[in-house]
Amino acid sequence: MRHLPRTAAAVLATAVLGGIGTRPRSAWYLSLRKPSWQPPSSAFGPVWTALYGLVAVASGRALDRMPPERRQGYATALGVNLTLNAAFSWWYFTAERQRAALVDEALLVGSTIDLLRRTARVDRPAAAMLAPYLAWDVFAMALTVAVIRRNPQPPAGARESGIGTPTTRGTEGE
Repeated sequence: MRHLPRTAAAVLATAVLGGIGTRPRSAWYLSLRKPSWQPPSSAFGPVWTALYGLVAVASGRALDRMPPERRQGYATALGVNLTLNAAFSWWYFTAERQRAALVDEALLVGSTIDLLRRTARVDRPAAAMLAPYLAWDVFAMALTVAVIRRNPQPPAGARESGIGTPTTRGTEGE
């Protein structure tokens, strides 16, 4: 797989950047009411490790099998997808802007559908590898909506962030 080193590097960069922006132990995040069906924090690392591995391999396979004139468009679509992926953590955990994170997540779902469609044109097994990533993106969007609905009011001492979600700077607690 000729393109795997590049796709793996892009996915690794996404994981690192997204991880830096993730703060599941912040006072703000811990204060949110969450649905009973939210997985425990310890599940997210293994799930994302598997999903990122699938994205790297699937996109590497697709690029290997793709006509050269379509590779740039695919690489751009992958880059947009991975940027949206990493940005979610920054919107949600660092900026504490749930609605902005929800918009990002909706764009990510659309981007993942596009990536899966592009992949299916050249490699159906690789497209099947992207299906769990799409399913998790949709699940994450539903989870974000559920948390927003359970937390309609800003916590005490919070200020509005501009998109209608609270922000409580300086309470990360890490």
